[in-house]
Amino acid sequence: MTQPPAGPPQPPAGWPGQPPQQQRPAYPPPGYPPPGYPPAGYPPPAYPPPGYPPPGYPPPGYPPTGYPPPGYGAPMSWAPKPGVIPLRPLSLSDIFNGAVGYIRANPKATLGLTTIVVVITEVLALLLQTGPLALTGNLRVLRGEAASTAAVVASSLSAAAGALATVLAAILLSGMLTVVVGRAVFGSSITIEEAWHKVRGRLLALIGLTALEVVAAVVLTTVVVLIIVGVALAGNGVVAFIVGLPLGLGLLAGLAYLFTVLTFAPVVIVLERKPVMASITRSFQLVRNHFWRIFGIRLLASVVAAVIAGAVSVPFTIAGQIMLTSATSSAMLLFAAALGAIGRAVSQIVTAPFTAGVAVLLYTDTRIRAEAFDLVLQTGAAGGPAATESTDNLWLTR
Repeated sequence: MTQPPAGPPQPPAGWPGQPPQQQRPAYPPPGYPPPGYPPAGYPPPAYPPPGYPPPGYPPPGYPPTGYPPPGYGAPMSWAPKPGVIPLRPLSLSDIFNGAVGYIRANPKATLGLTTIVVVITEVLALLLQTGPLALTGNLRVLRGEAASTAAVVASSLSAAAGALATVLAAILLSGMLTVVVGRAVFGSSITIEEAWHKVRGRLLALIGLTALEVVAAVVLTTVVVLIIVGVALAGNGVVAFIVGLPLGLGLLAGLAYLFTVLTFAPVVIVLERKPVMASITRSFQLVRNHFWRIFGIRLLASVVAAVIAGAVSVPFTIAGQIMLTSATSSAMLLFAAALGAIGRAVSQIVTAPFTAGVAVLLYTDTRIRAEAFDLVLQTGAAGGPAATESTDNLWLTR
């Protein structure tokens, strides 16, 4: 016989009407650490707390240590400098410093050469200008006084011959200085005799290029003048002014463009040994994508050279003019003319090497930017300044 239950059956825990049983705290088994902590005897994990970057890294949103802040370019990398310029794209200060540095590095082949050429040219021009006047007793023409027509014509022709001699001397000087700068890029020096041997075979091409430039400038100027004169004859002065002003400005812009795109043609003739037409094409190819930079630097260099030339020559010019107005003899008139020639000579001696250096270094910089020419120059620099023949041939590389 079975025993009846002592009472009504109890519902399982958790049924409605049954109070929940109190749960024991969930402690880990003995010998284990609480959750979130490493077991005893083990090092903590090599991870930072949530919200922090790993050790050695900057917080999110910042560049890694050692890099420049956003918005700033990387610093200019180091480049070898075997000569007067570093072999990388050049800044304005690099070009101007190099144009002065090559003069200091080789004064005999720069200032010495320029002095020889300029002094000979100025003496010749002075003799051609004053010789016919002195022979005919008409030196008073130098003061603006009237003289015989024959004496004036003879003096004018002699002055034109002197100007032609000056132009030819300037062509020779610029070609020889180009060779000097080309060597100075690699830290090599050159003698006047070596520079002459390098450039003498290129003189005809340089003269031909200069003749083409002069002809082009004369043709453009003549066309504009004829148009303005024709309008003035057909209409009146107001119409001629209205037409002539934009034409004159256009002429100046055209001449500036012409001489800018031909900036590198003399350098190409000497260093790359190209003929005249090929040098013109080559110069245009180099300049077309860098026109404003080249125009601006050449203009700035011309302004600097003009200021220096004026500062040097003005004292001689003023002294010469004072002597001309107060001269009472032919000897004083000749001495006054000589003072003016001395002022012109000194100004050319000071400025000609600088302007030639700017042109060659600007050509070098343009080739570096357009053709990665610095890599070619660095191969030549590895040979040292003694490897002059191989470095001269590097300018032929394209």
